[in-house]
Amino acid sequence: MTAAPSPQANRLADIKLPMPLWELVALVAALMSLNALAIDIMLPALDEVSAHYKLLRANDQQLIVFSYVIGFGTPQLVFGPLTDRIGRRNLLRLCLLAYAILGFACMATRTFELLLLVRFLNGVAASGVRVIAVSIVRDLVQGRGMARIMSLVMTVFMVVPILAPGLGQMIMHVSSWQWTFGVLGLAGLALLLWVQLRLPETLPPEKRKVVSFKKAVASYIEVLRVRVSLGYMLASGVVFGGLFAFIGAAEQIFSDTFHVGDEFVVWFAGIAATLAIANYTNSRLVERFGMRRICHGALLAFIILAILNVFALKIYGEKLLVFFPLFALSFGCFGMIGANFSAIALEPQGKNTGTASAAYGFFTTTFASGFGWLVARQFDGSVVPILFGYMALGIGALIIVLITERGKLFETGTQQGN
Repeated sequence: MTAAPSPQANRLADIKLPMPLWELVALVAALMSLNALAIDIMLPALDEVSAHYKLLRANDQQLIVFSYVIGFGTPQLVFGPLTDRIGRRNLLRLCLLAYAILGFACMATRTFELLLLVRFLNGVAASGVRVIAVSIVRDLVQGRGMARIMSLVMTVFMVVPILAPGLGQMIMHVSSWQWTFGVLGLAGLALLLWVQLRLPETLPPEKRKVVSFKKAVASYIEVLRVRVSLGYMLASGVVFGGLFAFIGAAEQIFSDTFHVGDEFVVWFAGIAATLAIANYTNSRLVERFGMRRICHGALLAFIILAILNVFALKIYGEKLLVFFPLFALSFGCFGMIGANFSAIALEPQGKNTGTASAAYGFFTTTFASGFGWLVARQFDGSVVPILFGYMALGIGALIIVLITERGKLFETGTQQGN
């Protein structure tokens, strides 16, 4: 059993990890990637799924994405306190087993409604995996050491959204669409075996917390009473609706509007790569320019790019080479907004950082997916309604930020020039 390090143990060289650093990074990245895999691998199969279940409305296929995301978001509020009370390893194994079983169950559903229910439960299982994966890193390493590990984890993690649709398309060339879900079952079992063989418990009994329902609710209320935290959580929940709107409608946009066929995975990978580049760029610039200057600028750019894209499509017609560059830049704004909104929201929380992190996860998944579903449902064969939705979400988030910051943008905060 591996005890948690002391608060002073910030350097990786000073910490005895339960496995080599490269393996720890790979394991945590793989655990967190189960969520992206469950969303992105089946995107090329949405048309075939729709035909199999004889859906009358094309936009109903988007519910396969949103039912999963809703299941993923809210349970984070429960898994955080629960894993602090009972430990990491056993709960992680249970969640991985459930994730695998539910992945296989998606293959056998006879009705669309049952598929949506199983996808929802699959999201619940993935939610537990994600919360526990981050908690394991926090148990082992703190301070700059944790920041380094999580940076390495996110670098590996960003490969999955780029490659997953291509993997899904390859599966469909050699088998049926059902196996885009079956791969989730195989991935869950593989990670369950890895955890069983290599990962010890990282939260010993003496470090566990007695968490009651009343105390958990009180902690969440305390988090939401902080003006900056609540404001940036709400703004994140609104603007990240745009990310889920694109994921939900991506296959329709590229197939029905731009008729790219099997090249869908290439164009989707281009969008995901832009987000990865933006995340990396933000990590290089944030210490120099500060979080507020970057994320406020990115939010304004997000709105302006959506407006420019609408005008460009009206002038030149709905052509992929007109739409793609501006939309890729819009999507890249999420990389500049997300990390900084999160850091600003969590910074004032002190001892409530874990609770605040779970609350932020709720707003950026369940809350955001509601807005994403509303925008994606507007797709009518044209991308213009999606872009109008981006404008509305961007403006809504900007208004919330302005209220939170009392009308001031681009000003650094009082701590560390943020």
